[in-house]
Amino acid sequence: MNIFITGATGYIGGSLATRLVSKGHTVRGLVRTQEKAQLLSARGIEPVVGDLDNAELLKHAASHADAVINAADSDHRGAIIALLDGLQDSGKPFIHTSGAGKMADDAAGAFCADVIYDEYTPYTPLQERVSRHALDVSIQQSASRGIRAMVICPALIYGHGLGLARDSVQLPMLLKYAKAHGTVGTVGNGKNVWSNVHLEDLLDLYELALEKGPAGAFFFAENGEASFEEMGAAIARRFDLPGPATWDQEQATHELGSYLAVKSLGVNSRVRATRARAELNWAPVHASVAQWISQEM
Repeated sequence: MNIFITGATGYIGGSLATRLVSKGHTVRGLVRTQEKAQLLSARGIEPVVGDLDNAELLKHAASHADAVINAADSDHRGAIIALLDGLQDSGKPFIHTSGAGKMADDAAGAFCADVIYDEYTPYTPLQERVSRHALDVSIQQSASRGIRAMVICPALIYGHGLGLARDSVQLPMLLKYAKAHGTVGTVGNGKNVWSNVHLEDLLDLYELALEKGPAGAFFFAENGEASFEEMGAAIARRFDLPGPATWDQEQATHELGSYLAVKSLGVNSRVRATRARAELNWAPVHASVAQWISQEM
């Protein structure tokens, strides 16, 4: 296939582009600078220089591709509209990358939530997550426009990237601050739980969705879960650091910034990939983020 990917220099998109090239696909990747374009070219990925605000460029690239994957900004409505316009009435696959952070609560690290979501669980997002949820729904509904549109919604991702970006966000950020301050910290007491998925398993899901994912589908991606207390303890053991220590909300915001402290590292996001397993026969094999931290991080 000839596949156009946004986010081709990023963690998910770069890894996916690398994987797809290795499988014999032709991959064109959106990139903002000539310097990054040269790096993509060296990896066998054809660069398309531009950004998510260039609607005509995105529409043109999508219309000339066999499939399109958005692995850049999950919330950039203008870019999504342009890509979908380029695929109008084509029957071609479009995969949008969302994120299970949209299922978050306001736990502030204090507790493990009882609710676990799969693709069929009724869900009302917090106010700050409403726009992401609405965008995901609109993408699913674009199946009515003759597009095989799907949404993949990963939980916390771990594993080393295959492309230009090696690291995901949450766990490397915890490690960065642990090394800087000499101790591992968690928001609150770290009782909040995130489902998680290894990058290689996630890439398998994208390939299956490209091959046979149905129009209008929404897939969670997860294989296991852990609290930040458990993940923090694994980081402490791996790098011989004290902790995990407790950060209150004010300290966590100071250390990590408000988004990570309040909306990411302190919340619960418990999901189950029921539909991916049942409909695509997705069979992830990496089940323990704590083991990965202890042996590979």
